[in-house]
Amino acid sequence: MAAAGDGPWLDEAAGRLVRPFTVSNGRTRPTIALDLLSQVMVTGATPLGHLGPEYALALDLCRAPVPVAEVAAHLKLPAAVTKVLLSDLVDCGALTTKPPVFHDNPTDRALLEAVLDGLRRQL
Repeated sequence: MAAAGDGPWLDEAAGRLVRPFTVSNGRTRPTIALDLLSQVMVTGATPLGHLGPEYALALDLCRAPVPVAEVAAHLKLPAAVTKVLLSDLVDCGALTTKPPVFHDNPTDRALLEAVLDGLRRQL
């Protein structure tokens, strides 16, 4: 998989040397519907052809089920770019995905008010 030095190319003064949308060849729409909470995980299939370093890092991150948002955070890429990258890996059979599962109603008013109260206490 990815070696330690295979991360996004960074320069201390200039920042990221490869612009985020270069990773997805300028594409902004994934081929499959992915939610930020969708879980992605490697299938064990080896993708054909050469993958860029971000693809290899994504595969390494997805050894266990992980949400799309977490992959984006670790790759330091916008969610839109990460969704395109992950959909490419799903298309070639290297990743599998499943929609988020909610055990509670995520729009439950009492739950949202409790979260808001907790955030207010932190400020």
